[in-house]
Amino acid sequence: MKHVIIGGVAGGATAAARLRRVDETSEIILLEKGKYISYANCGLPYYIGGVIEERSKLLLQTPESFGKRFRIDVRVENEVTALHPDKKTITVRRADGSEYEETYDKLLLSPGSTPVRLPLEGIDLDGIFTLRNVEDTDRIKHYLTEKQVRRTVVVGAGFIGLEMAENLHHAGVSVSIVEMGNQVMAPIDYSMAAPIHQHLADKGVALYLEEGVTGFSHEKDGLLVHLKSGKSIATDMVLLSIGVRPATALAKAAGIKLGETGGIWVDSYLQTSEKDIYAVGDAIEFPHPLTGKPWLNYLANPANRQGRIVADNMALGNSVTYEGAIGTSIAKVFDLTVASTGLAAKRLKQMGMEYRSSITHSSSHAGYYPDALPLTLKLTFHPTTGRLYGAQCVGHEGVDKRIDQIAQLIKRGGTVYDLIETEHTYAPPFSSAKDPIAIAGYVASNIISGAMPVITWRELQAEKEHILLIDTRTHEEFSFGTIPGAVNIPVDEMRNRLNDIPKDKPVVLFCAVGLRGYLATRILAGHGYKNVRNLTGGYKTYSAAVAPVPPPTPQSPKTAPATDNNNDGNILKINACGLQCPGPIMKVKQAIDNAEPGQRVEVTATDAGFARDASAWCNTTGNKLIEKTESNGRYTVVIEKGNVCPAPATASTSGCGKTLILFSDDLDKALATFVLANGAAATGQKVSIFFTFWGLNVLKKVQKPQVQKDIFGKMFGWMLPSSSLKLKLSKMNMLGMGSRMMRYLMKRKGVDSLETLRAQAQQQGVEFIACQMSMDVMGISREELLDGVTIGGVATYMERADQANVNLFI
Repeated sequence: MKHVIIGGVAGGATAAARLRRVDETSEIILLEKGKYISYANCGLPYYIGGVIEERSKLLLQTPESFGKRFRIDVRVENEVTALHPDKKTITVRRADGSEYEETYDKLLLSPGSTPVRLPLEGIDLDGIFTLRNVEDTDRIKHYLTEKQVRRTVVVGAGFIGLEMAENLHHAGVSVSIVEMGNQVMAPIDYSMAAPIHQHLADKGVALYLEEGVTGFSHEKDGLLVHLKSGKSIATDMVLLSIGVRPATALAKAAGIKLGETGGIWVDSYLQTSEKDIYAVGDAIEFPHPLTGKPWLNYLANPANRQGRIVADNMALGNSVTYEGAIGTSIAKVFDLTVASTGLAAKRLKQMGMEYRSSITHSSSHAGYYPDALPLTLKLTFHPTTGRLYGAQCVGHEGVDKRIDQIAQLIKRGGTVYDLIETEHTYAPPFSSAKDPIAIAGYVASNIISGAMPVITWRELQAEKEHILLIDTRTHEEFSFGTIPGAVNIPVDEMRNRLNDIPKDKPVVLFCAVGLRGYLATRILAGHGYKNVRNLTGGYKTYSAAVAPVPPPTPQSPKTAPATDNNNDGNILKINACGLQCPGPIMKVKQAIDNAEPGQRVEVTATDAGFARDASAWCNTTGNKLIEKTESNGRYTVVIEKGNVCPAPATASTSGCGKTLILFSDDLDKALATFVLANGAAATGQKVSIFFTFWGLNVLKKVQKPQVQKDIFGKMFGWMLPSSSLKLKLSKMNMLGMGSRMMRYLMKRKGVDSLETLRAQAQQQGVEFIACQMSMDVMGISREELLDGVTIGGVATYMERADQANVNLFI
């Protein structure tokens, strides 16, 4: 028997070795058009970045060693140019250009895939590369050294693109990434990609999302990458990572059937439409086990498995079937690990498959054991049977372990209940008594049973105008930031504040990661509330998903973080690693409260959310952020305690903020309030407006939802202005003529209207606080007020007033 294999990487090399182990007597010929076989192509980016120092470590076998060990005729730099199935021959071209024909009894196609190179202007300029094999790697490595590359643009933010971005950064190069989509790593959902965007920005990588490349051109010092927005990026080198296509030219020319997705069609035995011709690897399409629809899967693990199966079928007859791959992949993105398996929510939605999803935030191991790092896990599953469809995980440690376990369950038709029943090894350094997988299973089962009705961050974005949003975190956490429009009712206070929560309107609860929101959901359900949902993934997921992508600002890699050595002897160091929110917040607040003005507190935490919010927290509390660094999932923040804001010594002394109380609903007084607020906000100062009693009328929506009111609430509604458009002048109102005249004159003279000034104030970050007591007395509900208004009481105002050096009552 004579076996000929086309392609000597991954599937082809695996099949050749397996064939020899199965059949010692057959003739085996391995043809590879490149110079190398059986090399570690997934390790190529790490060699370019210098993580893998020795090139030889990438070459798992040489043609000579492989041929000798397995008694295989290995022919490198022999490119197959044509297949002749009717004659069972192939045409081969040698490196010198000469050609010959080779016969076969069984033929295996393992041609792989080819990088996409779009027909863009200037794409063939020197300095523009793709990465697919050892030869590409050598060219890139040589160019980096010879040209002393300082700037690189990576086009495409898939797995390879991000791995290359990291490794080029590691090599000391400033990196920009251009991606046509609205996120990196297209196979995963946006909510899981959002933390990666922030992480890339933290590392100094410039990210251009929703940008297409229109062409390339030379400039004096290198290249220009031209974008569809009209911008251009100056660079020394470009790496194209737009994607790959199955290498099917040989098969197509020979009349071998191609499938729906453009890959080579194969049956369950991996045999093509031509008898005695088989195919494996990137070039084939195969039905997805979950959908039954063909798809292309460019991953090394399935290719190697296919190589083993096809060798048995070629040598022993078609006896072993291939089960298909669900797409289990993983990537290292600087300090983060990102992995996925199965079908993401967006793909399920595209295919019209019914599903539910859950997001949980756990620690990589027991929180009380040092260096527990956060781990976010998203599941997709059938809404009634609980059959697992997919999983995605982002974290620093233990990501691979969890995804590998879930992938095995998915391939075996497992459900979320199998996650609960999975028996995990447990010791504090490795996991928790409830492993993140088990926690995810419990949450998913509660969603299916109805014990925890949930709402996703996208659904909340669409429905937030029609719901009562309650933040169940502590008051300290609330002060660090919340979802606009949320009312703060900590879960531990909820039973005593049921009167503040109406039963006749939808209620959405949330906390940091979902647990306290779930507890609050059960409390309300136990008191007869029917329309209550918990925000899946909590504020941690929501805030990351809705945060704007950091603006692209490429930076050169830093050899060490810049430090301010002043006051080093006066630093109080606190380790908050492993603490779940609100642990780090409470630690830093306690430390700052006990510190002397000018003393510094260094907090190291594994909660990225706290690290990101530290700057904003310092701005609102009068403290000073000295430094913020990140290394391997550990975020270190140095904060210097500020002085209590004094009264200004001179007119030029900078204040700490401004607060205004708007007690009136007179049009002219409301105008004055927003003029002053916008002016103060324009100087960069923190501004809060406290709307009380008649001032609440300034915040009313024009189109208000129907709400239930008692007789007194209805009376106030009849007697008071229905919105800001109905406000009167304090003088010369003349039955409404005065206010209409005032608005006319303002428009004629180019003065912004009250509504425009109000919108400008919100856009500048002016805080609108509606008095809870006044709302209760006057029968005004939260739904009647503008979006973005915070509900508070006298304590809320006094806290802002304490931090301000100007307080105005209007």
